Amino acid sequence: MSQILIVDDSPIERRVLGGLLSSNPEWTVEFASDGTEALERFKVREPDLVLTDFNMPHMDGLQLLNRMKQDFAHIPVILATAEGSEELAVAALQQGADSYVPKNLMARDLNRVVGTVLSASQDRRKTDAVLTSLVQQELRFSFPTDRRMVSAAVNTLQNYGVRFGLFSDRERTRVGVALEEALLNAVIHGNLEVSSKLRDADDGSFERLIAMRVAQAPYRDRRVRVLARFSQNEARFIIRDQGRGFDVSKLPDPTDPENIARAHGRGVLLIRTFMDDVFYNAKGNQVTMVKYRKKLEPAVAS
Repeated sequence: MSQILIVDDSPIERRVLGGLLSSNPEWTVEFASDGTEALERFKVREPDLVLTDFNMPHMDGLQLLNRMKQDFAHIPVILATAEGSEELAVAALQQGADSYVPKNLMARDLNRVVGTVLSASQDRRKTDAVLTSLVQQELRFSFPTDRRMVSAAVNTLQNYGVRFGLFSDRERTRVGVALEEALLNAVIHGNLEVSSKLRDADDGSFERLIAMRVAQAPYRDRRVRVLARFSQNEARFIIRDQGRGFDVSKLPDPTDPENIARAHGRGVLLIRTFMDDVFYNAKGNQVTMVKYRKKLEPAVAS
């Protein structure tokens, strides 16, 4: 059972968000009216995830995020973004938030985003002492075009990053979100060739086309190939699909306020924010993502 803390000064918003999340029987929901009250609740019990508004009295969403980065970095944070706060959302992601959901898309996207972040943040600290002594590891996967495989794949890759000491608790979650977005892109947009623009239509056409193509050649026969290399200095993930690819130069700028509330481009924003290096091949059917070990300050010569 996962506990989610909703932080919002509006009783109506709290009721709406709580109702959406309560539809999942594996989640319990609690509430706080601002960041100060949220931190007080942490003293009684730490939540598994925080969903917070931006504009609140006493301590707003960004202030709460900064305090949590200092004292509760292992707890993931999702921002609820209102129209007009798109630039704040980008800043929050850069400062440590794990995802965001536009308020006008809560009914459609909230439970999916919360599920993704919770899955990525699951505690996997109990690792074999021998495995923590690894100095280099390469993993190769060939997955069927089945998005049900994604969460397990992400968890496996996260665990190796932790074993090599590359990810903190906070980074583990954010890297997991980026990996999940990239793998889902490879399955849905790459192999199945289903455009995320259909999700913006919000008429069910997105899921209907996915359901049709997973049972239809050639889409169902395609694979997603993953090469992951871990060392003492970095984690490098290469994800390749067997779709037709796309023109990378035509990717919409996901930080543009006009694009941030749209479904298409959202994954690209999260990937580029949470990974240190991201680049695509010429065909557009392969993405390489790199997470570096945080560099120590250089020693002062005596």
